[in-house]
Amino acid sequence: MPSWVDGQPLERLSVRDRGLAYGDGLFETIAVNRGSPTLLARHLARLGEGCARLQIDLDLALVRAELLAFSRELGDGVAKLIVTRGDGLRGYAPPQPGLPRRILQGSAKPSYPACNAELGVRLFPCVTRLAEQPLLAGMKHLNRLEQVLARAEWQDAEHAEGLLLDTSGRVIEGVYSNLFMLKDGVLLTPDLSRCGVAGVMRAELLAQAADQGLPCHVCDIGLDTLLGADEIFLCNSLYGVWPVRALQRHEWPVGPLTRKLQIIACDLLDS
Repeated sequence: MPSWVDGQPLERLSVRDRGLAYGDGLFETIAVNRGSPTLLARHLARLGEGCARLQIDLDLALVRAELLAFSRELGDGVAKLIVTRGDGLRGYAPPQPGLPRRILQGSAKPSYPACNAELGVRLFPCVTRLAEQPLLAGMKHLNRLEQVLARAEWQDAEHAEGLLLDTSGRVIEGVYSNLFMLKDGVLLTPDLSRCGVAGVMRAELLAQAADQGLPCHVCDIGLDTLLGADEIFLCNSLYGVWPVRALQRHEWPVGPLTRKLQIIACDLLDS
């Protein structure tokens, strides 16, 4: 599988890179079909917003061109794009001027069990809590140790994903997914202004719901509210939509809205 650094085939990286030293950067995980990156506009929009917030001066047109070329070489698989602030000396102060580094890694598409999409998944109730930090909320930054700790909480095949709450007890997301619930005909998804990752599939499904006139709210969701849902599903940019069928002793059916949005997500990822 190919690996590029700053637009050139390469597998070496400077030990002075601030992404390695401080997690000073962002990443995008992009499904590639027949040489074409899916949901590219949304991935680049999120990356651009994150770079603006971190004050990383990135040439998005250059990144787009490299992604298209890399995807053609990859063919089918997953392109992981990592943007770091580049090299720096010891200390937290960002280098002036900065020279961002662009890293592209190719891999095969993950092989998920078909039953995850067909029958739904069981969520593991993670003990790890997400810290509230509005300055970083929503971004897919390189500091993912909370997710590493959460994912280490279960090893069995019974649970396909974990449920993450924040330190105040609000429902936020899955370990590598965003979460939606349906209650009384209204679609709800957690507010990610304090913590969590604002996924590109989440953004796309919110837009699709609005286009179809489906009431949808981004709001705080408590665990009791989640447990009272009529339908629950997860989404991300690699597998699309997975229904949630169980969390501990609580169970839910795979509902019609989940199936409808699952088809939409599948079509987006197959395009």
